[in-house]
Amino acid sequence: MDKLSSIKAFTKVVEHGNFSEAGRELRLSRSAISKYVIELERELGVQLLNRTTRSVSPTDNGQAYYRRCLAILADLEEADMAVTQAQVEPRGMLRVNAPMSFGTLHLGQAIADFMGLYPELTIQLILGDHFVDPVQEGFDVTLRIADLASSSLIARKIVPARRVVCAAPDYLARRGTPQHPNDLRDHDCLTYDHLATGTQWKLSGPDGDHWIQVSWNLCSNNGEVLGDAAIKGRGIALLPTFLVGPDLQAGRLTAILTDYKAPDLALYAIYPPTRHLSVKVRLFIDFLVERFGGQPAWDRASAAA
Repeated sequence: MDKLSSIKAFTKVVEHGNFSEAGRELRLSRSAISKYVIELERELGVQLLNRTTRSVSPTDNGQAYYRRCLAILADLEEADMAVTQAQVEPRGMLRVNAPMSFGTLHLGQAIADFMGLYPELTIQLILGDHFVDPVQEGFDVTLRIADLASSSLIARKIVPARRVVCAAPDYLARRGTPQHPNDLRDHDCLTYDHLATGTQWKLSGPDGDHWIQVSWNLCSNNGEVLGDAAIKGRGIALLPTFLVGPDLQAGRLTAILTDYKAPDLALYAIYPPTRHLSVKVRLFIDFLVERFGGQPAWDRASAAA
């Protein structure tokens, strides 16, 4: 059995959802593609695909195996590039996972510019705020905004992700402006439900650390939703400046409790450790550092406010 050819056939069938399209891309007959997949299933002892007369889809085992196959094929592609010294013009697919709000507000434009630099590279960008395993999901680069815990993965810091406590001027006019973190207990708060501390906010200032169990009237897994609610005067939010910097500058939001600071977070690029870092990953991360490093535009906007 030609294991590599079987893996290639299987991944193309999953991508296209049928054997004929996979065969056309690999320049093989439909029956040859089917034979490769059947041999693979026989060797593994599991069913990888659900087959109907109209479509083909991976089973749960097939989906997990597909992700690992993508990583294997990517490693082979990178090994070929290293041997042939194809270092100047990266080719192939770069799979990136990133947080939703940062992706829509800032990363989309950056990736469009990156594509202009390397037209032979194709990029698959998956946005979401849920935790993913980069290796299991087959991502080349995963961007995370966190106080990063240690792991077997390699992380490179791209840019700090400073957060501010803020509210709309009309909310503060109605309810008063908190002068101390403890005052937040008497206010409507808008909180992010993926915080490592749950619905507790930690703020540190001249009188030490304060852990505030906020009373929230809106909890969401998306920062843009919380920002929109804050602008509408629905409560006080703890949000990153990459999201609310322009709103602070325009006066739609006002930073409060400025003598107190939330724990530092940062945007990290995470990738699996390999002896040979792929050219496409290295170039992409270097591009992000150059694009967002130093004092980013959103912090300049919030500082101006």
